[in-house]
Amino acid sequence: MDNKKLMNGNETIGEAAIRAGCRFFFGYPITPQSELPAYMARRLPEVGGVFLQAESEVSAINMVYGASGAGARVMTSSSSPGISLKQEGISYLAGSDLPCVIVNIMRGGPGLAGIQPAQSDYFQSTRGGGHGDYRHIVLAPYNLQEIVDLTALAFDLADIYRMPVLIVGDGMLGQMMEPVNFEHIERRETPDKDWAIGSDSNSPKNIITSLNLNTPELEKENLQRNERYKKISSKEVIVKTYKMSDAEVAIVAYGTVARIVKNVIKEARRKGLPLGLIRPVTLWPFPSDIFDKYCDQVKTFLTVEMSMGQMVEDVRLALSGRSEVCFYGRTGGMVPTPAEILDKVEEIFEVGDE
Repeated sequence: MDNKKLMNGNETIGEAAIRAGCRFFFGYPITPQSELPAYMARRLPEVGGVFLQAESEVSAINMVYGASGAGARVMTSSSSPGISLKQEGISYLAGSDLPCVIVNIMRGGPGLAGIQPAQSDYFQSTRGGGHGDYRHIVLAPYNLQEIVDLTALAFDLADIYRMPVLIVGDGMLGQMMEPVNFEHIERRETPDKDWAIGSDSNSPKNIITSLNLNTPELEKENLQRNERYKKISSKEVIVKTYKMSDAEVAIVAYGTVARIVKNVIKEARRKGLPLGLIRPVTLWPFPSDIFDKYCDQVKTFLTVEMSMGQMVEDVRLALSGRSEVCFYGRTGGMVPTPAEILDKVEEIFEVGDE
């Protein structure tokens, strides 16, 4: 029996979140993710949940703080400039060790820019984005079925590590339609939320805050949090490879661009060019170890992004000068075509053969 359902990307995130136990959503409409809050507004009341359109992105993220502090599974979403407005609240969530899921369906930038697909929020996503020493897990699906799986994983990881988890996509991923199956979602065991405020007079009198004016204690908290980040970096890395067993040139790409690259690889292989793909699924923690495995085999790593070159910095850090790293990108909402990428690949192979 075929249990697949045809949905668009934004709605897929919403349904996957509900099936993962999300019962609270606070957001504000902004393209190209507006279908997600619209879907949650319709679906959450059907499952006994709460949807609230806040008066601003700032209000929405602080509502997330309140719901998470009470022990709820809660989500918010926005697109690029809206995520920028949420950054102070995200820092408070991280500083209070509160779990939540945040979705960013990226648009071009900087500023208001356009609503076409882009990946120019990589720095903002992987470097925390707000103030202070903190991290959050960043998941980057590349098709709608992976959205289902990673959305469920996001809620579990948020609860396990008591931290915000960010799901990033682009306008193309949010708007495209594909068949998805919600029947076989893998789940992780999560701990009890004995730290939460609770909902009645018999609940523990826990205090949740990111304020600590005792300097040695604040340093201790940051050091403990950093140890948690190290644990995540060793246990929660997700990376996929394609045609890497004999690759001499490897493209590094994530999200929508990785889908385009797969077609490039098929054409390159048809021409006899040993090309492969490394696809980070966790943008943080970044899969640095995979480059140790292939740096002796691969002569050139080509990072392809819908940006001016942001993930390429993590690729260079991972390789530490052991292999050549090249970059090809389109920006401002322009999507690289297979032909453009293939031209760059052929150029790299020709240079290497001289």
